[in-house]
Amino acid sequence: MTNIIVFRSARVFDGESEVLRDGLDVVVANGIIREISERRLEADSSTEIIECGGRVLMPGLIDAHVHVYAAGLNITRTVQTPMSYLAHFAAQFLHFSLDRGFTTLRDVGGADVGLALAIKDGFLDRVPRVFYGGRAISQTGGHGDFRPGDHALDTHFCGCSFHADHLAVVADGADAVRRAVREELRRGASHIKIMASGGVASPTDPLDRCQFSDSEIQAAVEEAERAGSYVAAHCHPKEAIRRAAALGVKSIEHATLIDRETAEFVAERGSFAVPTMVTLISLAEEGKNLGLPPVSIEKLRRVADAAIASLEIMKRAGVKMGFGTDLLGALHVQQSREFALRARVLPVIDVLRSACVVNAELLGQSGRLGCIRQGAVADLLVVDGNPLEDISVLNSGDRIVVIMKDGQFHKRK
Repeated sequence: MTNIIVFRSARVFDGESEVLRDGLDVVVANGIIREISERRLEADSSTEIIECGGRVLMPGLIDAHVHVYAAGLNITRTVQTPMSYLAHFAAQFLHFSLDRGFTTLRDVGGADVGLALAIKDGFLDRVPRVFYGGRAISQTGGHGDFRPGDHALDTHFCGCSFHADHLAVVADGADAVRRAVREELRRGASHIKIMASGGVASPTDPLDRCQFSDSEIQAAVEEAERAGSYVAAHCHPKEAIRRAAALGVKSIEHATLIDRETAEFVAERGSFAVPTMVTLISLAEEGKNLGLPPVSIEKLRRVADAAIASLEIMKRAGVKMGFGTDLLGALHVQQSREFALRARVLPVIDVLRSACVVNAELLGQSGRLGCIRQGAVADLLVVDGNPLEDISVLNSGDRIVVIMKDGQFHKRK
């Protein structure tokens, strides 16, 4: 028997339009949006009616940059943590993300086939869907190599001489990168993450330097595209951003130190950028007290001030900006804060689109996720307040009175 649910008298934000459509009935059947109607639909005894009372009905949110296994701010310690502990942390991270209205996450370093199977087999219930990229790929001494520089001997090499941990694998040379890409794809990765510049959390690499050779990045892009996938690249400095876009990287993560000329080039190439404001701000505020190593705190000072300005630069250049957070450890509770930080410099509609239709396009899920339209997946939120006028109504999920994923209620007040 078909389970039919009607959201009645809703003001609909479809994930893209800046004009709400008032008084609509939205019909959900078998996890799919079957109909959107301006007339009051007839309902029989088998139909469940959700009276929205003029509240806003909108798509479930998408966060395109998370690390569900990043259980602490000191990544060198985190990658040595037992996997059983990280799995429990991931379960909590996922559950709380759905509580905040995020029905879809893209993990760009760590989440793997084991997590995917646990969700598929029902061991993890009421969690977002996860697009995972497996382990990130780094050069030796790069942003994904979390070994301290004073370690004289590494006992964690596998037979092919790769260093690997829960979050990343080290590969040097085009052939080694190809092998690493193929391995993550074999394990079901929907995308490939590479480290194309230095970063804050890693202990030995300069933040403002490019990583990997052109041939290594090209190898990753070629292998991903051959498999119908794509590459996301961690990039802070403008040189790394431009090079990644030129070499065919689809998704540029952070893009913190971008300038106007580079932003225009990224837009011309059609690459996406996924800024992550909240992780930089929250680390600056709380990182020291939560165990962020001194070397990372010093790196953070060099990028935090430039982060907000990068949003304005990319907006003017027409870069497609997705929504990401990149929060580590206990800071994941600030996930929704990304909305307010972006809204300081961007139109609210752009911020909302980034977490809906833009991220859906990035994931290759346009018309299926991040939207309210006929045939889309029934990932739906009922919000007490209008996020187009006051984006703070999305803070923490308290004013999201209904959360539905795949046609199933996660929250219902």
